[in-house]
Amino acid sequence: MAFVLSLLMALVLVSYGPGGSLGCYLSRRLMLDARENLRLLDRMNRLSPHSCLQDRKDFGLPQEMVEGDRLQKDQAFSVLYEMLQQTFNLFRTERSSAAWNTTLLEQLHTGLQQQLEDLDTCRGLVMGEKDSELGKMDPIMTVKKYFQGIHDYLQEKEYSDCAWEIVRVEMMRALTSSTTLQKRLTKMGGDLNSP
Repeated sequence: MAFVLSLLMALVLVSYGPGGSLGCYLSRRLMLDARENLRLLDRMNRLSPHSCLQDRKDFGLPQEMVEGDRLQKDQAFSVLYEMLQQTFNLFRTERSSAAWNTTLLEQLHTGLQQQLEDLDTCRGLVMGEKDSELGKMDPIMTVKKYFQGIHDYLQEKEYSDCAWEIVRVEMMRALTSSTTLQKRLTKMGGDLNSP
């Protein structure tokens, strides 16, 4: 019995970070997962982007929001989470399954899911009671509107190979911006419990 209690106590102590929070830190693994997801998206390339120039579109990536200093920590965290969730949803559709190499697509799903799970650890602590108001805030609505534009574009182009290629390149831009946001959050202290 004493051994079990000691083991439980050790697990509790290990789960706490240096600041006394329950491991709510942006980990190196989160950044590594982000880089791997970008590599996977790059490897998913099936068409020459030059062959799809006629289908190019500016989706209005809210770059100033994800790369600028306008957002507070809880807002930045919410934007990062929403961008990853929307990217996961986009590549989880039945239509995307038909467009990509299934092995690479599954690896991307797994990588995005891992990032979301890592962030989920902190989500309740960062957002807490603010969750309902954060769901309505401008930055989140901007991200949702951005992804809705991508869904509308794919539908308008009837999910053509070129449309998916344009979206793949756009998602590389979006995920690159989200890694910039992750770095910014890390510089803000990494501990998402502190204000």
